[in-house]
Amino acid sequence: MNQIDSLLERPKAYCNIDGVSELSVGVMTLTFALIQWVQVHTTRNSAWHKSTWFIFMGMVAIIHYGSKAIKEHITYPRTGYVEYPKSTQRLSAPLAAAIAVVIVAGLSVAVRSYWDLSMPVSFMGLLFAVIYARGFARTVAWKWAMFGILAAGSLVIAVLPVDVMGILAKDSWVPGVLSARATGVFWLTLMLSGVTFLVSGAITFWLYLRHTQAPAQ
Repeated sequence: MNQIDSLLERPKAYCNIDGVSELSVGVMTLTFALIQWVQVHTTRNSAWHKSTWFIFMGMVAIIHYGSKAIKEHITYPRTGYVEYPKSTQRLSAPLAAAIAVVIVAGLSVAVRSYWDLSMPVSFMGLLFAVIYARGFARTVAWKWAMFGILAAGSLVIAVLPVDVMGILAKDSWVPGVLSARATGVFWLTLMLSGVTFLVSGAITFWLYLRHTQAPAQ
């Protein structure tokens, strides 16, 4: 049974053998943190708000073409090409879209109802930690240390004083929509998660290059 379990886990391990998935999550999360920083620290009518769409599209392009380039020019020549079942590919996009719709709808209801989102936002970092544990740390022992950093950091952010969190959103228009604490916690959580995924992906990529050889000419 252990051998069968190992075979079933092998596709998951190979999917991120080069760290590309973690790098993609890190870039995406840090981009969202940048967009939020721009929104918080500029006025509501600032031209920077019109630029956030271009920042988002730039992120999508970097993740898509960057990941594709690494796979085609580095990963596949070294350790082979893998094509996953089309049924899995067809389900992943609709599932991600459905989750995004639920999250956006929930946030819209919460904002319009003037709910205090400080507590739910505080635990968002633990959600990132669970995703990291299930998606990446399960197959690599040293990544449990990164999981510990992410989980512990999220708990520290959750208990930081309100005044500390409020400084991050001071004199901005966002607290009129979300509380200053919720805004600060959200931004710090995005930064912590983005940096953790980026560092983990960079280490994974470095180890991959070190332990694999490029094909002979």
